[in-house]
Amino acid sequence: MTAHRPAVGGRNGVVTSAHQLATQAGMRMLWEGGNAVDAAVAVAAALSVVEPCSIGPAGVGYMLIRAPREAAPAVLDFVGPAPRAAHPDRFATPGSKDVGILSALVPGAIAGWSAALERYGTMDLAAVLAPAIGYAEQGFPVSAYLHRYLTAARPRLEHTATSREIFLPNGRVPRTGELLIQKNAAMTLRLVAEAGAEAFYHGPIAEEIVQYCARHDGLLTAPDLADFAPRWQEPMSSTYRGLTVYCPPAPSAALEYLVSLRMLNEFPLSEMTCDSDEYLHLLSETFKVAIEERKAHLPDPSLQHAELFSDTHIAAAIQRLDLRRATTSLGERHQYDPTLEWTRAVFANKENTTHFVTADAQGYVVACTQTLGGAFGSGVVAGTTGLLLNSFASWFDTDPASPNVIGPGKRVEVCLAPSQVWSDGEPFLVIGTPGSQGILQTTPQMILNVVDHHLDIQEAIEAPRIRVGRGTLLGTESRFSEATLTGLRARGHQVHDLGAWSRVVGGGHGVSFDPDTSTMWGGADPRRDGFALAW
Repeated sequence: MTAHRPAVGGRNGVVTSAHQLATQAGMRMLWEGGNAVDAAVAVAAALSVVEPCSIGPAGVGYMLIRAPREAAPAVLDFVGPAPRAAHPDRFATPGSKDVGILSALVPGAIAGWSAALERYGTMDLAAVLAPAIGYAEQGFPVSAYLHRYLTAARPRLEHTATSREIFLPNGRVPRTGELLIQKNAAMTLRLVAEAGAEAFYHGPIAEEIVQYCARHDGLLTAPDLADFAPRWQEPMSSTYRGLTVYCPPAPSAALEYLVSLRMLNEFPLSEMTCDSDEYLHLLSETFKVAIEERKAHLPDPSLQHAELFSDTHIAAAIQRLDLRRATTSLGERHQYDPTLEWTRAVFANKENTTHFVTADAQGYVVACTQTLGGAFGSGVVAGTTGLLLNSFASWFDTDPASPNVIGPGKRVEVCLAPSQVWSDGEPFLVIGTPGSQGILQTTPQMILNVVDHHLDIQEAIEAPRIRVGRGTLLGTESRFSEATLTGLRARGHQVHDLGAWSRVVGGGHGVSFDPDTSTMWGGADPRRDGFALAW
């Protein structure tokens, strides 16, 4: 065994998420007779309380839901658009689209959770929100991981009285082990449990959010909330080693890792050592080409993105690879953002997302990636709601030349990209990760670890990872051997030590399926507070 803990296996259900209490909330739904969709909403709601740096009811996200007897997973897009008042000139102050009240897109999570339950769930909102309400009302012990995030995000939380009251009680960061109590969030979730999403988008919660924004020069208005509805979509897909890889369509940037996988399909990866400089160089150069493919083609509404996975297009992309020397990357985004440099303090504030997976014996499987944007979102708790507004406007550009420039009612290019990998019409591997734009590099690495290198799900998640940066920068976890790192430097890579277990390369969670034994296996990432349970 090359992992620090074993994969967890069962026949009745698996839940894996970024916090043990959220995973327990999901398992509770399964034990009480619910399905994986009920469990997924319970996990999402619980994470919004116990992992408030990453997820919240006023956040955004994607679910990829497999239902029995359906030919492909359904995509639920609950990423809200920019407010109608989000004209580019409103963001003239540096950083205003990254943190603070201007940075909030229309909240989508509550509508998404409700839509998932309505179509596929068996339980009502009151049942699935009950664990989250309990955690918020009674409190939960702050982990060392959350304490570090609270410390890093203190400047953005201190700015707003409503945020200080909850997350900096007594004027300081709660110590590891202290209870974090969120009474107002409990009240808001209880109102949603009783009155449904209507209360959030048309009722008293909406009124409080809108009034708070009006008093503090925010952009969200009553029509922004009232007009929002999540979207059900068909997935985008491609093939790898005879498997079908499903992910959300545009504006999700998931097509980047589909391009990477299609290119890597032409190389004998199973014959390479997965921690060799030869292997990591091939991955890094493939990721660079895929980044440019995504930047060039994702914003084009006239393009049939499936064309990017054609044999002809992939062959041309492979010709751009330099298999000997590191090439120069122009960066992950159209508009270079120096605040995305890989220092722990900066990254802790800039990227905060979560991913979880649920599965049951009936055949329902859910992969969900959800976010508040930056750490604790905007840093602004909306009045008496107890809810942090998201800061997902940070993923827009302000450069007028960018196809991703912010504008009224516009939908943002989204780095969130959960995946499902199927074999012969059945789920084989369901996996995903947080990690900002690095999601699109971490996800294929985990898939390759299972498919080509035959690691179990926990080993595949724990294995050291890389992330391509700007220029020839290559972030590497320090668990790679010195010989491998020396080889990468010799190939021209500017190797940057990310530490042994780095958030910069995500926090993956996944479930694999063994059709021979009818078992399912869960893995959770120790880079965050990951925890998996099986039944």
